[in-house]
Amino acid sequence: MISETEITRAIVKNYLDDFLDFLELDVAIAGAGPSGLVAARYIAEKGFKVGVFERKLSVGGGIWGGGMLFPKIVIQKEATRVLDDFEIKYKEFAPDLYVSDAIEVVSKLVSKVCDFGAKIFNCIVVEDIIIRENTIAGFVINWSPVEISGLHVDPLAISAKICIDATGHDAAICRLVEKKVSSLKTKSGKVEGEKSMWSEISEKMVVENTKEVYPNLYVCGMAANTVFGAPRMGPIFGGMFLSGKKVAELIVSKLKGER
Repeated sequence: MISETEITRAIVKNYLDDFLDFLELDVAIAGAGPSGLVAARYIAEKGFKVGVFERKLSVGGGIWGGGMLFPKIVIQKEATRVLDDFEIKYKEFAPDLYVSDAIEVVSKLVSKVCDFGAKIFNCIVVEDIIIRENTIAGFVINWSPVEISGLHVDPLAISAKICIDATGHDAAICRLVEKKVSSLKTKSGKVEGEKSMWSEISEKMVVENTKEVYPNLYVCGMAANTVFGAPRMGPIFGGMFLSGKKVAELIVSKLKGER
């Protein structure tokens, strides 16, 4: 016999068990777009506990819509090695330009993240940060529908050894840090703001700008270019994937050094 209350109990208990298990993390990632998902997989496969917090109901960031609702994305050859790791299909369109199906890309990114033990929490917004001894130490979180509704509901918190801002154009976590502390590791000490679209330059800069921007806070993906004042790139995603892989390598190296 199927009982409605048992269905409810199964959902609530299992969600809360997951949530409680991921209150204390090795790495907390804000944003489940392409760079955040890639980073989550590569860090989790090394045995570290990774939680990804996404404010929207769906994950995948800007991939779903491709370019102007044509659900295809472009990747340069260098980034196809990341797609190979996620078993994502692609085809050559022109020298150094490959095309992949946007729906397949998101599906397989998420699948691998889950396979390696990282946990994605959707509809959760990072509304503030925890700082201890001039080092970021976790996220203050709330339900994104609470934020959207403008309800006065106090948040909860999670702790993490290292945090990642993968919130895309908004660079939301770095903007929170900018308000709370004296400076970020940028020329002005503040979020520089993204420049107008220039795909060739942006794709190179997004990888270069993937780095630690405040003690134990790293930035990747489009958030990195927003923070350091580089151009946006449009529906080419190779830099996003390479940025996610780079930030994972930087963090894994740091965490292994602390063991």
